[in-house]
Amino acid sequence: MAGILDLLNSDLGKQIVSGVAGSTGNDSNKTNSVLTMALPVLMKAMERNASSPEGAQGLQRALETKHDGSILDNLGSLFGGGVDESVKQDGAGILGHILGGKQQGVEKVISQKSGLDAGSVANILKVAAPILMGVLGKQKKEQNVSDSSGLGGLLGGMLGGNDTKNEQSFLEKILDADGDGSIVDDVAGMVLGGSNKKSGGLGGLLGGLFGK
Repeated sequence: MAGILDLLNSDLGKQIVSGVAGSTGNDSNKTNSVLTMALPVLMKAMERNASSPEGAQGLQRALETKHDGSILDNLGSLFGGGVDESVKQDGAGILGHILGGKQQGVEKVISQKSGLDAGSVANILKVAAPILMGVLGKQKKEQNVSDSSGLGGLLGGMLGGNDTKNEQSFLEKILDADGDGSIVDDVAGMVLGGSNKKSGGLGGLLGGLFGK
C-alpha cells in the first residue's frame, strides 16, 4: 500500500498541493513542505486515537459516512472557486478532534520549520484535513476494512509500517510539543538528518524533501 508521503508525490498529491496552496494563498513549495511534515503527524495522531475502542469506533463511523473518499472525486470543483467555508470548518473540527490540546504546538513547530507563519500553517491544515480523511476513507473502502484492528493496520501501513524508532519518535515528539519551541531543533535534526538515508522511510522522504 502506498504511504501518505508517496501520495504527495503522485499526480493526485500534486493536484492537492497546488489546490491547497492556491486556496490558502501560499507558495506551492512551502505548502508542500507543510503537508510533508503535517500529514504523517496527523496520521500518527489518528493512529493513537484509534488505539482505544471508542476512538476506533468514532473513526470508523466518520470514514463510513462523511469521509468516504468522495471528496477526491471532484478536487477540481473543491479548489475551483476557492474552498468552501464548510470544508474549512470541517477541517478545523477534525484537527481539534485528533490533535486536541496539541494543535497549537504542532502548528508552531511546523511553522518554524517551513518558514510560514502559524496562521498560514493552520489554514493549510484546515483544508488538508478533510482531504486526508477522504484518502483514508477511500483506502478503507478499497481494502474492505471493517474492524478496529484492520483500521490500525491501515493507518500503520500508510505511515509506513516499517518505520525506524527514530521516525516514530520524531512524530511522537511533534505530537508532544507543548508549544514552547524546545523540541524544534530536535525535529529539524530528525528531518534534515534523514537526508542521507536510502531506505525511503519517513525520515528519508522528509530529509530528501527538506535537504534539497
